[in-house]
Amino acid sequence: MRKTIHTPDAPKPRGVYSPAIVADGFVFVSGQGSINPQTNELELGDIKSETRRVLRNIQALLVAAGSSLKEIVRIGVFLADLKDFAAMNEVFQEVFPEDPPARTTVGVQLPKIKIEIDCIARLRGPHPRKR
Repeated sequence: MRKTIHTPDAPKPRGVYSPAIVADGFVFVSGQGSINPQTNELELGDIKSETRRVLRNIQALLVAAGSSLKEIVRIGVFLADLKDFAAMNEVFQEVFPEDPPARTTVGVQLPKIKIEIDCIARLRGPHPRKR
């Protein structure tokens, strides 16, 4: 089964891609930027505010798919300036205080925004029994 996820609580795509896809018990969330979903405009600020906005956008897509931030197993962070790593990491500590997901963080060139994040999360519900 493959299902495309859209929600008014997350930004509309600005290109040819789906915001999130559910497949085989997982949610694959496309890279999200600091876009306000109500206005579909960039919400620029310092790295902490942009990180919080991006994680709220991701959370909205995960909830719409039947998952949550707690179900993220892998997250990719793309920073326009690696000097923002420590401040970004502080927000991650707030959002993922225990058992954070596996993460990769890389420096990249981004248009205007300071951060973009994508992730893979499990769907909620009964998990297979161990045998």
